Amino acid sequence: MYMKAIQSVFCLFAALMLTTLNSLAAEEDFKTFLQKFTSSASFQYSRVKFPLKSPITLLKDDGETEQTFPFTREKWALLDEETLKEGNITEEEGGVYISRFTVDEAAHKEFEAGYDESEPSLRVVFELIGGKWYVTDCYNDWYNFDLPVGELKETIQTVQEENKAFEEQHP
Repeated sequence: MYMKAIQSVFCLFAALMLTTLNSLAAEEDFKTFLQKFTSSASFQYSRVKFPLKSPITLLKDDGETEQTFPFTREKWALLDEETLKEGNITEEEGGVYISRFTVDEAAHKEFEAGYDESEPSLRVVFELIGGKWYVTDCYNDWYNFDLPVGELKETIQTVQEENKAFEEQHP
């Protein structure tokens, strides 16, 4: 009788451990991740793999020589829900702003936004790593090729000021 009770407790414990391990191994739902990503600055920072894969490439003052900078945390512009929302918006001037996931695979997603007929002004790459979603690469128009190297520091300060407002609203 005593051994059967121990076996029952052991079986229950083993079942509980398997259930717990199973839920830990489960992949994070992308929609749930994205909602949390766009509503919490601290969570967003924790889910961006810095430095990003693609560096920021700018032209030096001579207008011909390229200079690259690692895309680090200090340069990251926090992304809100509106920025990563899919849709088409027709501007009064006639331009159409399109934002959508251009790649939507189980473990890899790419979001692009920009005006129709032109290069995207935002491209964010999400990858599922170890069951969790992370941003691994990004192109952001804050740091487009036309930005002179001499204005990078000022641009980073502007991005950081915008981030402070986001952080206050969405810690």
